[in-house]
Amino acid sequence: MNTVIRIGTRGSKLALWQAHHVAELIKASGCRTEIVPIETRGDKILDVSIAKIGSKGVFTEEIEQQLLDGSIDIAVHSAKDLSSTIHDELELIAFTEREVPNDVVVTLKKNFSLKNEGIVIGTSSTRRVAFLKHFYPQAEVVSIRGNLQTRIEKLKNGACDALILAYAGMHRMGYDELVSDKIETSYFVPPVGQGSIAIECHKKLSYDKKEIVERWVNHVPTELCIRTERAFLKTLEGGCSIPSFGYAWLEGPTVTLKAGIISLDGKKIVKVKRSAPAEEGKDLGKSIATEVLANGGAEILNDIRKVVKA
Repeated sequence: MNTVIRIGTRGSKLALWQAHHVAELIKASGCRTEIVPIETRGDKILDVSIAKIGSKGVFTEEIEQQLLDGSIDIAVHSAKDLSSTIHDELELIAFTEREVPNDVVVTLKKNFSLKNEGIVIGTSSTRRVAFLKHFYPQAEVVSIRGNLQTRIEKLKNGACDALILAYAGMHRMGYDELVSDKIETSYFVPPVGQGSIAIECHKKLSYDKKEIVERWVNHVPTELCIRTERAFLKTLEGGCSIPSFGYAWLEGPTVTLKAGIISLDGKKIVKVKRSAPAEEGKDLGKSIATEVLANGGAEILNDIRKVVKA
């Protein structure tokens, strides 16, 4: 097969791992691939929190531009980095099988616990900061940004006692031995899409290339769950810097979604958990978002938008 699919990706080690993973899945079709690393705004600005530079497209905008001008065929993103809405001419066509979605505690200290007094926790996520303030108010939280290797180096240099990160990235980079605790999703609910890789393309991408990606990369149960979560996020109109959360899972013919929003100071949480037939996932996501907004979520969101660029 002479077809070549050009894959656009961020240039970090984790992003390149994800691109190579997708390329490996496509390879089974007999189609060749070419990986095109692209630097994004989020990769360039490391001394300011995501909340301050604005979350919309911070890790995706430059990559999406190359989809629009035809320089690449598909873009590989961490599904959690995607904005709640994407460009009218682009679409999401595949989601890889989801890795364990949990947040994890990463530390070099023995007998470390989030319950300990006087601890310093590093994270760049407004959701994780808010959850830490809510569940572990005795902890001091510091902003730690950069790629995974940079953050771990900062941990080793004593910038903090522990990091809170996604299990998926730690596992994919082979850092499992640094994970001291997997935080239950029952209270540290993951952000929408965490653990899966999303594939984006131009709506006018050739049928042949789309079919290859959909057939060889997409994991249908994961897709159903993440489209449920994204329907919630879109209705909420939340970006990456809004401390919203949404995690859907399948049990037989039923999809369950737990989703909501937490205030920046961790004092107010609005959370809804409901189930529906799997084929009604998107409607479930929309209705849960509407319920969250009606039960105090809109007020939390307005307060957040006064201090955070969404």
